Amino acid sequence: MNKRMSAGYALVIFFVGLFSVVCLYPFLLVISGSFTTRAAATTYGFTLIPREFTVEPYRVLFSNSKAIVDGYRVTVLVTITGTVLSLVINSMMAFVLSRQNLVGKKFINIYVLITMLFSGGMVPWYIVCTRYLHLKDTYLALVVPMLVSAWNIFLIRNYFKAMPNELYESAKIDGARDFLIYRRIYMPLAKPVLATVLLFTALGYWNDWWLGLMLIDKQEMQPLQMLLRAIIANIQFLQTMDSSPMMQQMMANIPGDGVRMALVIITTGPIILLYPFVQRYFVKGIMLGSVKG
Repeated sequence: MNKRMSAGYALVIFFVGLFSVVCLYPFLLVISGSFTTRAAATTYGFTLIPREFTVEPYRVLFSNSKAIVDGYRVTVLVTITGTVLSLVINSMMAFVLSRQNLVGKKFINIYVLITMLFSGGMVPWYIVCTRYLHLKDTYLALVVPMLVSAWNIFLIRNYFKAMPNELYESAKIDGARDFLIYRRIYMPLAKPVLATVLLFTALGYWNDWWLGLMLIDKQEMQPLQMLLRAIIANIQFLQTMDSSPMMQQMMANIPGDGVRMALVIITTGPIILLYPFVQRYFVKGIMLGSVKG
């Protein structure tokens, strides 16, 4: 029996290791491609070890280092602020919806569900954001539109509903109010699902460029993703425009694919550091937050 278990365990380790290599290979190829010259990439393709090493893609991206630093500053600020506020707002809404004695609970649940299935459209959304909420060219424009998520509310609500109701009742007998119960009892016990929601929300804010495109005109307030998107678009434009032979030869030396791969490294590198801190909670938070409706 022990030998069978050992063989099965070794087989599982082998397949997990193989799957990890398969998942890691594209990322390593992107790292190598970001350091490969355009000529080598055209001749040999992208390999794990660059045939001809270059840092030109990073030099192109950091040609305006101040803009990159400003983009990082805006994105980090928006990601931290938006993630914290979104986690608090969604968890408070989820706590309210998890209470059995909530008046109008069914109506509120349906109302939240409708927002997840339908939207008013881009034009009404833009009018509300600019004319009524006055979010044009402000940092709040990059935070407020993504604060509330119906999916996250239901995920946290289901986790709260799975907790023993005796916790709530005993705290009420001791004289605790709802906000104190939410903050001192439910939130500490909900770390798995909160970590999962934190990861989803942080990734959403970090990768967002749509809000910067629609609501931000000032260059110094552009998030990192929007700024780097503009850099890639400018390079593509210069490479395809008709110009003198000298200009065409100069633009042909710009490593377009290498710049794209360097862009992937620059934008995904910092957010990857978040995974080790929340990975152990991820599966548990998804499972416990979704098994009970």
